[in-house]
Amino acid sequence: MDIIEEAKRVLRIEAQSILDLVERIDDQFSRAVEMLHRCKGRVVLMGMGKSGLVGRKIASTFASTGTPAFFLHPAEGLNGDFGMLAKEDVVIGISNSGETRELLEVLPLIKRYGNRLIALTGNLRSTLARAGDISLDIQVKEEACPLGLAPTASTTATLAIGDALAVALMVKRGFKKEDFALLHPGGALGKRLLLRVEELMHSGEAFPRVYEKTLMKEVIFEITSKRLGVTGVCNEKGDLVGVVTDGDLRRALEKYADLLQRTASEVMTRNPKWIEKDGLAAKAVQMMEEYSITSLFVFNRVGDRTPVGVIHLHDLLKAGVV
Repeated sequence: MDIIEEAKRVLRIEAQSILDLVERIDDQFSRAVEMLHRCKGRVVLMGMGKSGLVGRKIASTFASTGTPAFFLHPAEGLNGDFGMLAKEDVVIGISNSGETRELLEVLPLIKRYGNRLIALTGNLRSTLARAGDISLDIQVKEEACPLGLAPTASTTATLAIGDALAVALMVKRGFKKEDFALLHPGGALGKRLLLRVEELMHSGEAFPRVYEKTLMKEVIFEITSKRLGVTGVCNEKGDLVGVVTDGDLRRALEKYADLLQRTASEVMTRNPKWIEKDGLAAKAVQMMEEYSITSLFVFNRVGDRTPVGVIHLHDLLKAGVV
């Protein structure tokens, strides 16, 4: 057997199974999306075996794109788990043959509850298809399995139509990347869209800060002890007037032989960059890249002059924002 050719054969069959679905996207599909859009409860996926595994993934896709959904195992449902089903829920039943015994056994309960049923099946003349309020055809010409037994192309087609339903519904609802971030706060997108500067900044005793008349000996100690490579310089009112960085120290060493006797105001760089505390951490990254700096001072709001903290590039890296 030529392994490479066999693998290519499988991929061609599975790819074709998806392409064949394109011509079947019709009014039935639109009605299914509309039914899901009007659903006041949750979307409940049901299926046995490989269809059940695909159903779990489809349920997860619905949930992550703003549609409350979960998977209910038909056999477990018959043994008490049907208490999870509410009358407002829409059920999506999955069976390639449309005659899966465990799924057919729960149909009377679904009807008794008054739930709407969307059938995903490869046999539109099957019991499941006839029971469905809407039936979507997921039939494939052949399985990728050379014996024609193992669900392969059929499960791929089912997964694809499930994704199509979820994405079409997502678009209909106007689901945005900010909504996606709220459902994925631990992911990279969630961190970029949700994490605020004040959640990462150094404040209070951890905020490096000196005054204009502070001697450089003390300035160096402040920079070293706070371990951020920077300190803010404030006037007597507490307003930020400058910054002293490691780079400023190196340049000052070349300029002043008596550096330790100089004051912060003689060494500092004026007009340091800043950001509001409720600004997005992602914006802080953008500003650091734009100005080629590694830290920003933080103010409560625009117009304030007294800093409340500082945020460093390392903090953003650790948080996964970068």
